[in-house]
Amino acid sequence: MKNYSKLGLFKSKGRLNNEPKNKYRSPFQRDRDRIIHSASFRRLKHKTQVFVNTEGDHYRTRITHSIEVAQIARTIAKYLNLNDDLAETLSLAHDLGHTPFGHAGEFALNDCMINHGGFDHNLQTLRIVMFLENKYLKFKGLNLTVETLDGLLKHNGPFKDFSKLDSIIGTKNFKNKINFHHNTSLEAQIASISDDVAYNNHDIQDGIKAKLFSLNELIEINFFKEIYNSYKKNIKRDNKEIIIYQIIRDSINLMVKDIIKNSIKNIKENNIKKISDIQKNKKQTVIFSKKFLSIEKEIKQFLKTKMYNNKSVLIKNNNGKKVIKKLFKMITNQPRKFIKVSDLKTDQYRSISDYISGMTDRFAIQLYKSSI
Repeated sequence: MKNYSKLGLFKSKGRLNNEPKNKYRSPFQRDRDRIIHSASFRRLKHKTQVFVNTEGDHYRTRITHSIEVAQIARTIAKYLNLNDDLAETLSLAHDLGHTPFGHAGEFALNDCMINHGGFDHNLQTLRIVMFLENKYLKFKGLNLTVETLDGLLKHNGPFKDFSKLDSIIGTKNFKNKINFHHNTSLEAQIASISDDVAYNNHDIQDGIKAKLFSLNELIEINFFKEIYNSYKKNIKRDNKEIIIYQIIRDSINLMVKDIIKNSIKNIKENNIKKISDIQKNKKQTVIFSKKFLSIEKEIKQFLKTKMYNNKSVLIKNNNGKKVIKKLFKMITNQPRKFIKVSDLKTDQYRSISDYISGMTDRFAIQLYKSSI
């Protein structure tokens, strides 16, 4: 284990609304627990990762994906002696803002909202934790720490689209506690890259299970071929599923090792000694090496060709888009039937967007069918 604890965010600057400290849990443990106990997190169980929730019980959903991201992020953060509670919190929360039907649903809802500020699932996550999850008498939202909000906003780098941010969140709602131009924490960067590791590998596993491509097609990628060859002698007819699992397991392990080694290299080369050095560094510190960036690019291209652009997946995605657009039109025509009048008075279209994006796959399908 490497000790980079001086670069970790262990001390919080507080919350947007002041609260007394908890005797038994750190501020970041409390953030994590608030996310786990939220309705939005529970609904991820019935939201599409790649396959619509109704297609089978064994495919990944948004909730299983988020848990897998958190496991990878904790491993990296813990090895570097960073704040693994914060890395876990950001991982569990990162997809809260997703619509039904995955990215297809997001694109459709953005089309519907194009003249009303648009839709972005990352910013929707912030709307959920800042305004929409109402469990407390003294404030709206979950009142998460400034560090968690910063990580959710900037896990892909310093924020740039301020017109969209103003429209969907409102910059003033951060109460001047977020520096939008600084880079985010190492923990947030870890959560972001752990997301890539998780979906690249687990989408492969689900794709093979769905028979969108075969193991033989997968090992046309040299990275996977090398892993496969190390198990070749042990492959029998009745253990192919275990071999696929082993390949994915080893792939994740190799990627995690590369991230750790390359992050340490970047810390040293950029002379990063304190948290402010990370914030002022224009580049991400936690990234793959050049070798693994090339491998990741090849994997993403493979998944795009064999899985995301597969005819059956595209048909289901298009069906999901139709559902979202139909629901938006239907609810816009009768908003009071579905949404509180007080919410509609604040911003009718944003309230409709909040309502639709919060739906599960199956609820959206049921509501769509009832309207036909």
